[in-house]
Amino acid sequence: MKKFIILLVTIALACPYAGAQIKVGGKTLDKKTTKLIEAGTDVVSAVTLSDSDIIRLSREAVEWMDANNAIAGEDTEYGARLKRLTENITEAEGLPLNFKVYHVVDVNAFACGDGSIRVFSSLMDIMDDDELMAIIGHEIGHVVHTDVKDAMKTAYLASAAVNAAGAAGGTAAKLSESELGELAQAFTGAQFSQKQEFAADDYGFKFAVDNGFSPYGMASSLEKLLELSQGEKASTVRQMFSSHPDTEKRAVRMREKAEAYTQQ
Repeated sequence: MKKFIILLVTIALACPYAGAQIKVGGKTLDKKTTKLIEAGTDVVSAVTLSDSDIIRLSREAVEWMDANNAIAGEDTEYGARLKRLTENITEAEGLPLNFKVYHVVDVNAFACGDGSIRVFSSLMDIMDDDELMAIIGHEIGHVVHTDVKDAMKTAYLASAAVNAAGAAGGTAAKLSESELGELAQAFTGAQFSQKQEFAADDYGFKFAVDNGFSPYGMASSLEKLLELSQGEKASTVRQMFSSHPDTEKRAVRMREKAEAYTQQ
């Protein structure tokens, strides 16, 4: 079972990696030796990524990660559970969704700009159905609120591929396998603002309720992750938090929201 240390977009996306050696899909990338470069001002201004570019780049990155991580099929306990929970959820705000489970040890999940939702088996181990669906809703919220698109755009503009794109007159270049790894590494470093996290929490809350799950799922999942981050599993969940105070505040806010909802 592969240890998946870096992921695309997480619940709070905090992953400082400057100068570090990192694994994406089981492959080691050394930031000092990759082709990843800072984009110059002229190149940044020359490149415009359309929504279709973002979707294509997202799809390429997810396909690369799918190929480099163990996927739990629908005939497994994990795959069957996710299918049961999501089989009637086919789109969000007009964006087609697709779901898969990565059989990996880190506690996490991510959503990408093409509508791909990837849930980690270790997250499923610790979350009940209500909590898991709230987290999935939160990740979808980052996509529909364009947080993911903005993170992808920033990452692409900071990648080596941007030079070719700029030279070609502003079109997004086809990425090589190594560039896909670099892109995945780059935009995992994005951090969402507290405002963005609150908005994604609200979306996760509504998503869970609209699909027949408990209004307490979002609060409970945050509380559980916060507790785990302070215990022996801290190393596997630390990437899901921008800071403990923010997570505590988010959990309190979501529990108050659930209580207000149930009292209506």
